[in-house]
Amino acid sequence: MDSATAREQALDAAETLFYGRGVQAVGMDDVRGASGVSLKRLYQLFPAKEQLVEAYLERRDVRWRGLLAESVARREDPRERILAVFDWLEEWFLEPDFRGCAWINAYGELGAASERVTRQVRAHKRAFRDCLAGLVADAGLPPALTGPLFLLAEGAMTTAGISGDAAPAAEAREAARLLLG
Repeated sequence: MDSATAREQALDAAETLFYGRGVQAVGMDDVRGASGVSLKRLYQLFPAKEQLVEAYLERRDVRWRGLLAESVARREDPRERILAVFDWLEEWFLEPDFRGCAWINAYGELGAASERVTRQVRAHKRAFRDCLAGLVADAGLPPALTGPLFLLAEGAMTTAGISGDAAPAAEAREAARLLLG
């Protein structure tokens, strides 16, 4: 197995395990078993578990933001694109394996102890906020709306993750609609 294949298999397994069970509950041996990548190869690719967590969050970020962008782009009206963010969040919350925001979860487990994880989480949240800022600008709305919209989305993610209910997305969407006037 070449390094690229081994890396992808390890990351696939890590994502399933870390997101499903939590980062601290999963050891490198668990990732080895789920990925089929030998422990020796796993440590060659990721010399420390923290590096595997960092790579998992980074890869998930690219996919997450890409899916969000695709969903939002389906709407023509700039204001509807903002509301589409909340529609997409609701779709995500309804996925059978939804367990909250991977970045918030990882930060909650490791943020105080891992500079790498903190850096990934902050980069993801900054990129999401920047996405919202771009949508607000495209709609010709005041930049000051970005912060409240970001907080509505983040609050919906946290609440849905804890409650196991997708309703916070619709509630946040309605609040966003009111903010947009």
